[in-house]
Amino acid sequence: MGKGKSDLALPLTELESYGRRLRSIKTRLNHTKKLFESYKDDIADGSVNDALGDFESNWEDGREDITQQLDALASMSDAVVREFKKLDDERAGKAPDPEIRGLSCAFVRRRRPR
Repeated sequence: MGKGKSDLALPLTELESYGRRLRSIKTRLNHTKKLFESYKDDIADGSVNDALGDFESNWEDGREDITQQLDALASMSDAVVREFKKLDDERAGKAPDPEIRGLSCAFVRRRRPR
């Protein structure tokens, strides 16, 4: 380990929101039928509604696999954040000098523009 440098830097803030973003994608994917139905009266051509219905029907076939993968990735992301925080807390408690506590697993926290 170099002087004052971390062995590992992790963009924890981004990773913390990763699981939430994946779950949001899953929710939106699962609401395509409602979305299509909400525009049904606005679309004059019945063939468009039929095509959207066909798409939704075919989409249901592969959606379960995709949502399971999104759930798994979100859970892994949550686990990584939880375990790295735990590791950082453990290492911080064992460091003899308060100035070097937490240096072995530094988390990069970036502020998002508002």
